Amino acid sequence: MEAIIPYLNFNGNAAEALTFYSKALDGKILHQQTFGESPMPSTPEMKDKIMHAAFQADKLTLMVSDCPPEMSVNTGSNISLSLNFTDEASIDKTFAALSEGSKVTMPLQDTFWGAKFGMLTDPFGINWMFNYDKPKG
Repeated sequence: MEAIIPYLNFNGNAAEALTFYSKALDGKILHQQTFGESPMPSTPEMKDKIMHAAFQADKLTLMVSDCPPEMSVNTGSNISLSLNFTDEASIDKTFAALSEGSKVTMPLQDTFWGAKFGMLTDPFGINWMFNYDKPKG
């Protein structure tokens, strides 16, 4: 079995989210297809919306799509994406970038379990957790 790949659904702003994540996480969009580019029938309002896209930043992969009008997305607290870092400079840089326009629910800080940890909800309603396990010793 391979690593789990989070699939994020949006209410029409998946392209905006992809642009935000590409910049904040220093990643790239691997591929994307709009509803209009697919063989599936779609409404004029959906033709430029993302039917499917994949994004990658280092070892992180996300897949995203916009939901058709008959399906709505309810953003909430039912999922968090946890990013684990191997150095302190990277966690600081990424937390700062993803904090832009986001609601920080726990500032990045040293913890009792020996890690630097923080949490936020980004402008698209996605909950993120950041963790860097500090070297022991």
